[in-house]
Order: sequence, then C-alpha cells, then structure tokens
Amino acid sequence: MSKTYVAGLVSGFLGGVIGAFVFGHLGVGVGISPATAAPAQDVVSANKIRMVDASGRTRAELAMAPDGAPALFFYDTKGRNRLVLGLYSPAESEYPFVVLNDMHNEAAGIFRLFGGQETPVVVLKNKGVDRSILGLNPTTTDPFLVNYSTDRKQTALFGSF
Repeated sequence: MSKTYVAGLVSGFLGGVIGAFVFGHLGVGVGISPATAAPAQDVVSANKIRMVDASGRTRAELAMAPDGAPALFFYDTKGRNRLVLGLYSPAESEYPFVVLNDMHNEAAGIFRLFGGQETPVVVLKNKGVDRSILGLNPTTTDPFLVNYSTDRKQTALFGSF
C-alpha cells in the first residue's frame, strides 16, 4: 500500500467525522429532518371489525347491534355462528351473556346475568327450546332448577324463579 493511499483513507475518514459533527451540532443543514417512525395509532374506531382466515372466510366479528349492544361473534369454517360473547341492549339493562350455538345456529346454552341483583342464570336448550334453567332467583338469590319436558311442561326440581 502506498503512503498516498493511506493518507487519502485517513483524510476521508476525518473529513466524514468532522462533517457529521458540523451538521449535527452546529445547526448547519437544519432543513434536513431526521428519519422518524410513523406515530402509533392508539385507537381504531369502527362499528364492525372482522377477522378472516387465510381463505378469506369470516371467523370472528366484533360488532355493534342497531340497538347499541356490542358482541363478539365466532364462526366455524362453514360460516356458522357458534359462540357469542356480548351485552344485551340498554333496554335489557346491558347484562353480559355467553351463547353457545349448535350446528343449526340455534342457541344450545346461554349463561347470563339477570334481575336487579344481577344473579347468574344458565339456560340449556335443545333445538332452540328451553329444557333446563339453573340459577339464582333474581329477587331472593336462592338457587333454583327448573326443567321442561319435550311437550314444554314445567317441572321445578327445587327453588323458584
């Protein structure tokens, strides 16, 4: 390596260091803005947010009903609504609920709060028809279990609601 080559290398390096200092600390080149990341968005506002799988099928949806009630819906690969988590409408005191749907999109089980004391109630259904209701009485908070026969006759096993 020749002395000229080494001198050029050293002077180029020193020139770069001095130039960076001048531009960065002495205000020269103020019109040059540093690269900045785009600001993160803290809130996304929408009436509906849909999640789709790799095939484009809707698998979940967070949506607002026209009556103002929010819910999260889960769909199977055939597009059937299988699970709903949500709140009832303001007209129904916005009680929270969970609904398990069968393959025919009919409620098979409902877990919800009910009444002034927000007592829990579980409703078991078959083909959309109530078959058994277990919970706490919304007035007394005493437990109850009521069954319904296939001809819809009510039988209280214990308690009342």
